Amino acid sequence: MTQSPNRFALRVTCPSVRGVTAEIATFLSAHGCNIQDSAQFDDETTGRYFMRVSFRSDEGMGLAELRSAFVPLAEKYQMQQEMFDEGTKRKVVLMVSRFGHCLNDLLYRWKIGALPIDVVAVISNHMEYQKVVVNHDIPFHCIKVTKENKAQAEAEQMRILRETGAELVVLARYMQVLSDEMCRVMSGRIINIHHSFLPSFKGANPYKQAYERGVKLIGATSHYVTADLDEGPIIEQDTVRVTHAQSPDDYVSLGRDVEANVLARAIHAHIHGRVFLNGGKTVVFPASPGSFASERMG
Repeated sequence: MTQSPNRFALRVTCPSVRGVTAEIATFLSAHGCNIQDSAQFDDETTGRYFMRVSFRSDEGMGLAELRSAFVPLAEKYQMQQEMFDEGTKRKVVLMVSRFGHCLNDLLYRWKIGALPIDVVAVISNHMEYQKVVVNHDIPFHCIKVTKENKAQAEAEQMRILRETGAELVVLARYMQVLSDEMCRVMSGRIINIHHSFLPSFKGANPYKQAYERGVKLIGATSHYVTADLDEGPIIEQDTVRVTHAQSPDDYVSLGRDVEANVLARAIHAHIHGRVFLNGGKTVVFPASPGSFASERMG
């Protein structure tokens, strides 16, 4: 669904102090803007304040002018802030290995506009999904990764990210560990899907571990990638019920559906500016009304 003209969003984090919410609302009103959705959270543990507000510029003031006018207020409260056009699609690079369920799901959501992103490239260490990707008119890059060429392969990946202007990297079941350097350079801009409800059942075969423990719920976790494997701040999680009658293969099949949904929801939250890093955790605000609507409904 196409956003209304002059529909912007502001995301703010700053030290917790009285009056921030009121001042932001006053600023927007004074500059001819109408707030359409707002969420805020004051974390008493960390002493940080978080806010996301969606608003319409009723008097035609543009984004650049609003950004410039907001600077004094941002400086007053020592804010880390971003103001952006909600209709602008973020440039995303998808990375995949040999499990294609998340890739195919994301390509479909992208195609119908359910995920308002611009997929600028797909990177894989295998050739299985070249035809699928090329048929979507998306550049496909196969970069083989071995112990011997890992540094060179990652340098090539980073070159692609730079040249495409990628704002987000999505590991759609990409089964290679990224280097500490790449995690540092792309901090807060790489999202992974883990086929387990973290922090339980880590490792190569979590569904087998879950089966052997006789769990009644299996799940998936989407998180930001850090140098600590599978320890990044969690964005989204979900579960599905299983019973004693199901097999490990059933667990895998059920788990794939959860993985695809959880990853898509995490990307949706990130690209709409609803996710804030808060130490080793995240603050994730609810979606604004209408943000799940797609260009091709039904």
